[in-house]
Amino acid sequence: MAYSVLILTLDEERNLPSCLESVRDCGDVVILDSGSKDRTTAIAREAGARVFERAFDNFAGQRNFAQASIPFRNPWVFHLDADERMTPDLAAECGGASARTDLDGFYAAPRMLLEGRWIPRCTDFPAWQARFVRAPGFRFVQTGHGQREDPAMRMGKLKASYLHEILSGGEAAWMEKHRRYAAEEAVTALRAPLAPRHLLSGDPLARRRAVKRLGAALPFRPAFRFIYQYFLRLGLLDGRPGLRYCRMLARYEGLVAAEVRRLRRVGG
Repeated sequence: MAYSVLILTLDEERNLPSCLESVRDCGDVVILDSGSKDRTTAIAREAGARVFERAFDNFAGQRNFAQASIPFRNPWVFHLDADERMTPDLAAECGGASARTDLDGFYAAPRMLLEGRWIPRCTDFPAWQARFVRAPGFRFVQTGHGQREDPAMRMGKLKASYLHEILSGGEAAWMEKHRRYAAEEAVTALRAPLAPRHLLSGDPLARRRAVKRLGAALPFRPAFRFIYQYFLRLGLLDGRPGLRYCRMLARYEGLVAAEVRRLRRVGG
């Protein structure tokens, strides 16, 4: 069975070629661009992709717009980012899964790469993401700086993974992007109630989300995040890249904590 691929872009001329190369055998590759000033859209068209444009509001908004408004050539769509790559195993599994009619979407887990090395422990592998979904009916909801599946969606899980380059633009670019994410995560941290029972859930996805909310509620967020990822999740076994990534996550948690404090002061 055939499926389509959607790639969200904004000034991704550096990352897009390898992403497009990974889906070269897909018959319908679609770019939803949010105003690139570089050669992103030209690169996409040269590779045979169809290009659409929409001003960015948030990730769920972009994906829902694509689901509802873009005429995909197939009923199933894999949502890929420009700094990610499809793998042959995942492509083959998606081909088989696209025959399913009893589900709205599938989770897939990224293999996160840093310094050319997969670091599964400190990235909580498998960190499930709703990525292979049916169009036009599948819906996303915005959560923090990212998106999740609408709770009404019927979900399955794919065994194969896609690849994600953590520092495709360098560490400075990663930190700058996460400065923006911190404001959105802070709002979610103040609004999302903690459900302690989910910490003991048998579902790894529910457990991961509960740990994230617990971290938001605790003091000393940066230290907690480092201890959790490096020691409790055994990130120390991921070598030097794992240590580097855990330190980056701790810095990010410091940004979120600072924004939470600011919002509390503003809110009285």
